[in-house]
Amino acid sequence: MTNLQTLPPLPWHGGCQCGQERYKLTAWPLTLYACHCTECQKQSASMHGLPMLVPRNALEFTGNMKIWSRPTDSGNTTNCHFCPECGTRLYHHGTHRQEPEAVVSVKGGSLDHIRLLEPVGHIWLKSAQAGFRADPAAMCFEGQPESYEPLHQAFARRYPPVSSFKG
Repeated sequence: MTNLQTLPPLPWHGGCQCGQERYKLTAWPLTLYACHCTECQKQSASMHGLPMLVPRNALEFTGNMKIWSRPTDSGNTTNCHFCPECGTRLYHHGTHRQEPEAVVSVKGGSLDHIRLLEPVGHIWLKSAQAGFRADPAAMCFEGQPESYEPLHQAFARRYPPVSSFKG
């Protein structure tokens, strides 16, 4: 488990591969988990995606992102925000939420200090790639969880806020 003393105080920063798009996070994340759905596998070209749910009003961006929208299996739409120069996706938000912009999914790998954080759970394990083994201490879901509240609670227990950003 990560040593909580190593987490930097807010604000946290992140960005794309080429550096054209940068962001600042001014509120503590709600959760961080690994998603093994086939869309996250394709988007990340890896075993899973690493969604970090955050309040949208706590994200400040510099640059000029483009948006690509895709349909989801549920019939909703996910809007994918990415760097027009290098193609790195930085965050998603879906039309399935009551307030689509209230909570967004930042691509965890774009955070400057992601090496200090562990996902608290894994979703869509029924489509996980061969050879993947989840940490026995992590929450595991075969598909989409009915509620993300257990993942929020697990993140708050593992990573209680260490500071608040003022200004």
